[in-house]
Amino acid sequence: MKSLISRIIQAGLVAGLIGAATFAMMRALPGDMAWRIASHRYGYDNVDAAAADAVREELALDGPALPALLRWLGDLARLDFGNSLVSGAPVMDEVVHQLGASLQLAVAALALSLLIGPPLGILAGLRPGGLLDRGLLVLSTGLRAVPQFLLALVLILLLSVGLGLLPAAGHGAARHFILPTVTLALGLAAVNARIARDAMARIASMPFWRFAEWKGLSRRQVLLRHGLRNVAVPLVTYLGLQFVTLVEGVVIVESVFGWPGIGHALVHAIFARDVPMVQATALVLGLGFVLVNAGVDAMTRKLDPRGLA
Repeated sequence: MKSLISRIIQAGLVAGLIGAATFAMMRALPGDMAWRIASHRYGYDNVDAAAADAVREELALDGPALPALLRWLGDLARLDFGNSLVSGAPVMDEVVHQLGASLQLAVAALALSLLIGPPLGILAGLRPGGLLDRGLLVLSTGLRAVPQFLLALVLILLLSVGLGLLPAAGHGAARHFILPTVTLALGLAAVNARIARDAMARIASMPFWRFAEWKGLSRRQVLLRHGLRNVAVPLVTYLGLQFVTLVEGVVIVESVFGWPGIGHALVHAIFARDVPMVQATALVLGLGFVLVNAGVDAMTRKLDPRGLA
């Protein structure tokens, strides 16, 4: 109960801080907000000063900032995110739709990274300093050093433009998942592999591991009975940090591949100065981080009941 209350308070603080910060940053962006909103409503070729002035008057953009912020915080307390300044649709409906597309991509990328990274890391950790260990170090360092937008462009050039095997962008078919999922998964797998390798090397050097082998258990039996659970603790702990990496990658990868998710929507909302959309999107991502951290804490307590996680 104490932990639950702490998380609820943390979520409330995150909501208030994100709402205030995004509101202030959107107000501080250069350019005419009314012109931006009008151009995204009617198209750049159809906007003139009269249309921008009409939008400014309709939305009271010249009014003081503090009352507008207080109104938004009051609406937030009632779980009312308002309507988009561009489309006029309820913000929550759009965010829920976009979040679903992003979660599909994020879950697929996370699952693929866990299929690739930890098995390689465990094998490398069982033989520290071996050929696999040295090769994995070079590969994981290289993947983490490459920016995700550059990795995405390289995959598009190789698999879409060069070989014509996969579509460069789009959404709706299973083959559209492959390139964005692989782009996100490779960076995550690189870190997963190093964490699993370090944990496995540390555990394999402990007395209980050698004692289990001395009793006559094979290395496979020791790994399945004692190794995997201990390796899982740092991996699960890192899942919270991976959420941050996923959010960062989703914003970039969705923009590159034209994926209709929350990251892609956030970029367009910023350009359109659609303040309610930006606030709601950032709020969902922030509260998602709080939720993931709470889940990670619960899982580590389950895996390591001694509280040594």
